[in-house]
Amino acid sequence: MEHQHDQVDGAVVGCGCGCGVGEDGDRSAVGVDPEIKDRNLKRLRRIEGQVRGIQRMIDEDRYCADVMTQISAVQEALRGVGRELMRNHLKHCAAGAIRASDEQAAAMYDELIDLMYKHVR
Repeated sequence: MEHQHDQVDGAVVGCGCGCGVGEDGDRSAVGVDPEIKDRNLKRLRRIEGQVRGIQRMIDEDRYCADVMTQISAVQEALRGVGRELMRNHLKHCAAGAIRASDEQAAAMYDELIDLMYKHVR
């Protein structure tokens, strides 16, 4: 279930979860610590470099086990970024929605369950 936002007079309004919703309905994070954002961006740039390295390894016909080891490293690095994002989501968006109303809390619980099942795989 997707996190729901209401429309009032045709404009998308926030759900009380603390997430920012633009006029076009796009959601944005709020309450993101600049240090955490910077750290995540650095991690993602490093991951991008690792992926390019894997592409080179495949292009150069490197040993399959070595390529798979690098793939595992990238997957773990992405999980680390996901953990940071989940922590921020729980701290700001989820906490706000749960405090806002029973309806918003129920929608947030569904969203969190969906996120957990998607990311447990």
